[in-house]
Amino acid sequence: MPREDDVQGLSREASEVIYLDYNATAPLRPEAWAAMSEALLRVGNASSAHTLGRWASERAESARNEVGHLIGAAPNEIIFTSGATEANNLALHAAAVRAQRVVVSAVEHPAVLEAARALPVADLRIIGVDEDGLLLLDELEDAVAGSGGSVVSVMAANNETGVLTDLAAITKITRRAGALLHVDATQLVGKLPMNLSLLDIDLLSLSAHKFGGPQGVGALFLRRGCPVAFEPLLRGGGQERGWRSGTLNVAGVVGMGAAARAAADQLEVERRRVMTLRDHLEAGILATVNGVERNGHPDFRLPGVSSLAFRGIPADALLSAMPGVAASDGSACASGALTPSHVLLAMHRSREHAESTVRFSLGHATTAAEIEEAIMQVGDAVRRVRTAMS
Repeated sequence: MPREDDVQGLSREASEVIYLDYNATAPLRPEAWAAMSEALLRVGNASSAHTLGRWASERAESARNEVGHLIGAAPNEIIFTSGATEANNLALHAAAVRAQRVVVSAVEHPAVLEAARALPVADLRIIGVDEDGLLLLDELEDAVAGSGGSVVSVMAANNETGVLTDLAAITKITRRAGALLHVDATQLVGKLPMNLSLLDIDLLSLSAHKFGGPQGVGALFLRRGCPVAFEPLLRGGGQERGWRSGTLNVAGVVGMGAAARAAADQLEVERRRVMTLRDHLEAGILATVNGVERNGHPDFRLPGVSSLAFRGIPADALLSAMPGVAASDGSACASGALTPSHVLLAMHRSREHAESTVRFSLGHATTAAEIEEAIMQVGDAVRRVRTAMS
């Protein structure tokens, strides 16, 4: 266990950087840390029948209730996984067994795009988006028409631009066509309301660390009665009703449950506060820096995401010039790639535009003082980089 002075030292180091990369991962909520600390100090396998095993199982089931409550699902519709990537793969792997066609959008996360490309189906359709990043619904209708059984997988909110998907419109299209619908809700859960009792979605993926839980734990929502084949990725001891074998990560699961409860309790207050801070950040940068363009729909997006292109400045150069601000050049999950953002290219942006884009993402611990400082640091960094390039 880390000493108190070690933890304080890490906190001081972290406090020196303004963290604006919540779409990559959110800081651990205090509620999650408290729940995990207790679980980590207890011994018990949730599959064991003795007292300590029952304690672990009861805590895990309590967390299952909290996660279900956050998204409007029944506890027995929640399957714990190692994260949204596993949940996405599990959902597509099972849903595609009986499908003749798989349909995804061009702006999906690689955890969906690459999983879809690896499926043993002959017909993979990739549908486009408009310049604001909104899904082209007419292309979706064409893609599912006459397929004799399709699986559609779309994200609820884009990880790079924050642009939202009109899930109500999509469910109407998929139901008319008799298609299964999987939604990657990794970026939306815990930031905007989600009630699966009101949406005709078959499968949905989420990850704890995006809303203040620990990394390495997530969940798949599998609607009761959903006509998917029983096709687990991991076989073994039969945990999670056979869908995900392996000793349950009790500490991670209870941390996820505590974060889900905190996110649900504070959802509306955080939404308004974070949106106000995001709008102030954008207004401040646009007022002090020339040649800045916002990516994505200005209104139909997550409250804490701002994707900005700085004309003539490579994103990596700008980020290097402001080490006091932790932001991302597009999607952190694709960092290091030699190709520009596939999301921005799909939105008909040029390669140069994509390579000059920085994503700022805010969340539950972001403060007004941090935003004021970030505006100044961004403006100063832009001026220094442009001077050096001139």
